[in-house]
Order: sequence, then structure tokens, then C-alpha cells
Amino acid sequence: MDYFSIIAIALGLSFDTFAVSLSYGVLQNKIFFRQAARIAIVFAVFQGGLTVSGYFLGSIISEYLKTLDHWIALGLLGFLGLKMIIEGLKRNETKEIKDYSKPVILISIAIGTSIDAFAVGVSFAFLDVRIWISGIIIGIVTFLASMTAIRIGKSAGEKLGGKVEVIGGLILVAIGLKIFLQHILAA
Repeated sequence: MDYFSIIAIALGLSFDTFAVSLSYGVLQNKIFFRQAARIAIVFAVFQGGLTVSGYFLGSIISEYLKTLDHWIALGLLGFLGLKMIIEGLKRNETKEIKDYSKPVILISIAIGTSIDAFAVGVSFAFLDVRIWISGIIIGIVTFLASMTAIRIGKSAGEKLGGKVEVIGGLILVAIGLKIFLQHILAA
């Protein structure tokens, strides 16, 4: 898989952490750089780490599912993308903002926002992906997205809401379709 696709997937995966970080920036408009960096690092480590973990789990079962790999990638990325779109639309309706400044809550949210990264890692096992580079890229993109979102949240307020999550979902669905079509058209 090329770097452009990995970065696009990383951007899609980072939109849920972007949305959470944005809400945190709105809540804590006096947040210091050190606090924002801690939050972004936690999100990045979980996002990149669970992608790598999913890859290794997927590698164990990939030999049995080689003929269905493109269908699995489409299904996982499509499902996750649609889930993000629905959650983004619901978030626009409810305008729910959670406080997650305590470490236990922050880690719980980091795991929750990284489940999709785990599923992407599983789908990576069926593709030609350098997982360590991919995990690092996903972590870096997530860190940058989170830091950016906290800063935007400090200044822009609640105007953006779930729109970023909808965009992230659309990106994941598009990448799933791209993988599927590449496999089908190459056959």
C-alpha cells in the first residue's frame, strides 16, 4: 500500500479523536500546551498501537481468508466509516461534550476511539503493508490532529461539532471502496 493511502487512512482514523479533542478544547479553553500534548500522545499511542495489534491478529488468520481479503477490507472500513458518519450526525443533534481530564477516563476514550484503528490493522494484514511504518504514521497524524483540534476548540467553539467525524467516515468508506475496486479490477 502506498504512503498516500496510509496517510488518507490515518486522516480518516484521526477524525474521531479530532472530534473528541475539539470538544475538550471547547471545554478547557485555558488548557496549557503540556496538557494538550499529554492528551494527544495518549490518543496517538492507542491509535497507532491498536493498528499494529490488529495487524498481528489479522496476520494469524489471513492465510485462511486470502480469497476474501478485499471483501473484508471493504466490509471493515465501510462499517467503520458508516458508524463514524452516523455518530457524527447524532453528535450534531445532541451536542454532547464529555469531560475526560482524569487519566482513567482519558484512557477509556482513547481505547474507544481506537477500536476502528484495530479493525483497520486487521484489514492491513490482508494487504501489502509495512505495519510499523503505518502504525507510526497513524500515530503521528493522530497526534497532529488532536493538537490541532484542541487549538481550534479553544478558539472556534462548538461550531464544527460532528461534521469532522462525518468527513472521517466518508474518507474510510472511500478507502475501503478503493481497495475493493483495485482488487476487482486487477483480477
